[in-house]
Amino acid sequence: MTMRVWRRVGRAWSGVLLSMAIGSAAHAAEVRLAVGSSSGPVADAVVSLHGATPSTTRSATARMDQQHSAFVPGVLPVQAGTVVAFPNRDNIQHHVYSFSQPRQFEIPLYSGNKAAPIRFDTPGVVVVGCNIHDWMIGHIVVLDTPYFGKTAADGHLTLDVPPGSYTLRVWHVRGEGAPLERTLVVPAAGASSTLQIALVPAKNDVRGTDRLRALQEKFRQTKGGTP
Repeated sequence: MTMRVWRRVGRAWSGVLLSMAIGSAAHAAEVRLAVGSSSGPVADAVVSLHGATPSTTRSATARMDQQHSAFVPGVLPVQAGTVVAFPNRDNIQHHVYSFSQPRQFEIPLYSGNKAAPIRFDTPGVVVVGCNIHDWMIGHIVVLDTPYFGKTAADGHLTLDVPPGSYTLRVWHVRGEGAPLERTLVVPAAGASSTLQIALVPAKNDVRGTDRLRALQEKFRQTKGGTP
């Protein structure tokens, strides 16, 4: 086969692939969701749509920073197979770990970007803590679907999914009882749903004030830099 023919074949395949990509995007349906509770809109609720069979794992990256002695974001939804980095942006060290069954791990005392990222393959909720600063708690929600997101401050979230029947699940760190679950049929024209969940009261920040925390950190540094 001559080079000219190969070029024609390559252009033809490029056109086919582009048409497939455009067709796939055109057939996605918009799902508009609103999550609330008895006290109003609910932020940071993880909403996911699950098809009849679990999706394959995805090779993706995400990050959960440590900043001002807190995990940022405090709730991180990811698809199974995602590799998560834990950069430490504080001027003190942290000791990050998890005892959760879906992914147990430990990152001993470190600062900056020195820690190797962690891969999360098993669906479930992974509670992340710091062995030095007990108030630091984060949650990584590992999902077996690519169709998920986290509600904004107004409780709203929009997802683009292929039309079909899904199991809709809502998880929140303060959710009372089992996560909300229901069937949602998404037509080609899209769908919208308003969801109500029950929340337990928020706990007070056990750290005290930001000023007190700053003084504690300064005291530790004067004692030799120990967190």
